[in-house]
Amino acid sequence: MASIFQPLIQAFKIPDLRKKILFTLGALVVFRFAAHIPLPGVDNQALKQLFAANQLLGLLDIFSGGTLANFSILALGLNPYINASIILQLLMMVFPKLEELSKEGAYGREQINQYTRLLTVPLAVVQSIGIITILRQQTPPIINNLDVVSLVAMILTMTAGTIVVMWLGELITEYGIGNGISLLIFAGIVGRLPITFFQTLSVAETFDPMNLIVFVAMSIMVVAGIAYVNEATRQIPISYARRIRSGKNVGGGNSYLPLRVNQAGVIPIIFAVSLVLLPSFAGQYLQGANNAKLADLGHSLVTIFNPDQLAYNLSYFLLVMIFTYFYTAVTFNPEKIADEIKKHGGFIPGIRPGKPTSAYLNRILSRITLAGAVFLGLIAILPSLARGLTSVSTMAIGGTGILIVVSVILETSKSLQAQLVMRNYDEFIDR
Repeated sequence: MASIFQPLIQAFKIPDLRKKILFTLGALVVFRFAAHIPLPGVDNQALKQLFAANQLLGLLDIFSGGTLANFSILALGLNPYINASIILQLLMMVFPKLEELSKEGAYGREQINQYTRLLTVPLAVVQSIGIITILRQQTPPIINNLDVVSLVAMILTMTAGTIVVMWLGELITEYGIGNGISLLIFAGIVGRLPITFFQTLSVAETFDPMNLIVFVAMSIMVVAGIAYVNEATRQIPISYARRIRSGKNVGGGNSYLPLRVNQAGVIPIIFAVSLVLLPSFAGQYLQGANNAKLADLGHSLVTIFNPDQLAYNLSYFLLVMIFTYFYTAVTFNPEKIADEIKKHGGFIPGIRPGKPTSAYLNRILSRITLAGAVFLGLIAILPSLARGLTSVSTMAIGGTGILIVVSVILETSKSLQAQLVMRNYDEFIDR
């Protein structure tokens, strides 16, 4: 733990890095302040009760940065931006021109970012309409009857809130430390911890000392496991042949190709959440239908896909595994890696260059991806496992939230270390 915070302590001693850190902290304070400015026409007490009873909405609240539970002006948070980013990544598989554009250095990345921003706006409008519709269908309705002007104003406010959060994230990325989008989600998750902690203290049945001891032990093991798996890699040895140019030996040597166990990060969980929530939301919508058969179907969907049911957790686990393989296949192409190794005169010892190398990498990647997929699947259903083992329902371990928190801390720590190394190198050159 000390090694994680050591770069932060050293960075405060350097003026420009201290400025970056303070800018990041200031932007996070602005984000958390805006997250508590409520939208008018919302029954906040009924909203809190709904989120306390509906764990599915709690999953969406994680990716909004903790703003959806308050239904503030930033209610949608980063959900539309994340969805737009995922859609653009999928479109790169369909349209080769987009893939080529993404490889054109800084210009290509800026164009992809611009497309992502433009796609975020209509997605924010659609998601705001969907959330308002769901909240108006609750009994009693959480959003009071609104006229057309008030409804349009609420949709525009929620859309503008998403744009503001996206802008804050990009400012942090450019002028602060680390990835701004990840840090905003991190701030939202951490900001909810005191609330859930005091909720746990206020519930009498959760004061069983043994349950709390088990809960704390699980928390420590989960954090340690996430940190270990997140950093775990399979090192593939690469050897480079020596070549003679102008009578001199050129090249040679050995290196490693690191293949991460968790190659896909948290993206498969986001994909899986989007699908596993659909039956429940569809069921909630159908429950209000006038047709008795549709209402019964809606009730069945809500019951079967309750987070405490086996069908929900099994579907969630399998979807996470499927999307882990899918996303890894999208982001890591063994054929291209094999061609690059061959182009630079490298080879894997005992494996012929070209297609045999590609097949070998694909076989290794499939095996370590299985471990990563099982790991992410267990993280996804961890809240249900924690509730079953500890009976602590108000502060169940949010596996996805912990995964994001640990990943962001490690990523930001590495970013600080890189900044420190660069500045130490500059000082060495100046001498």
